[in-house]
Amino acid sequence: MATNPRFEWGLVRQYFTSDTVLHGLLVTLELTAVAMAVGIVLGVVLAVMRLSPNPLISGTSWGYIWLFRGTPVLVQLLFWNFISALYPRISLGIAFGPELAHFNANSVITPFAAAILGLGLNEGAYMAEIVRAGILSVDEGQTEAAQALGMTRLQTMRRIVLPQAMRVIIPPTGNETISMLKTTSLVSVIAYTELLYAVQLIYSGTGPGAYKQIPLLIVASLWYLIVTTVLSVGQYYVERYFGRGSSRQLPDTPLQRLRRNLFSVRHAEVGLPGASGEKR
Repeated sequence: MATNPRFEWGLVRQYFTSDTVLHGLLVTLELTAVAMAVGIVLGVVLAVMRLSPNPLISGTSWGYIWLFRGTPVLVQLLFWNFISALYPRISLGIAFGPELAHFNANSVITPFAAAILGLGLNEGAYMAEIVRAGILSVDEGQTEAAQALGMTRLQTMRRIVLPQAMRVIIPPTGNETISMLKTTSLVSVIAYTELLYAVQLIYSGTGPGAYKQIPLLIVASLWYLIVTTVLSVGQYYVERYFGRGSSRQLPDTPLQRLRRNLFSVRHAEVGLPGASGEKR
């Protein structure tokens, strides 16, 4: 890889911090943050609905999860992008009553809105199952004790159950965030300029990067790896924070582990026979 001239590492360095690539990176981060926020909020609501004793509420949640988890996210992105073919006019009003406002679908469902709807609504279905698993991991005695103290079901969920469920919810949510970062590359099919589409525009243009697909795809891959690494480190510290109280001693941070390993190596070198120049 280092000596093969076909990788064109000089071109990779040239475009690594170009304005087009950096703008695409910012759009990718924006899509990831907004879509995950939508997915987490929606997932919590759907998980609570799924656990409701009311069959209508739980059935509605199950139907949503079945639909959005059972169809590819790429298909959902395309559906939202072409929603005006089904509903050219979107109206707001009272059911079977007067119409309060109406909008042109093409002006409301922009490529950004289509991307957020496709990614966020799909993520909500997966987050619902993650949150539901976290809620079910909390002992039922906690809920019974809260109810005995006079707490409502909503108060019990917010103050007792969800804080304890976070230890189970955080790890897969971190994985979903990293996965969402890479899933945003699918938005390129609706011509929204995120990181992958940005490099596609460069190698399909007429500049120095024209028809240089491999070097520019390496640029995108390197940025994905960098951001994924940062998110992985952040996930570690968030897991460590919510893991307090579950064990007597928290795991070492990466810096603490590095210092301990360096100290162990130095200690081992000092203790080696003949390390100070003495004959054995």
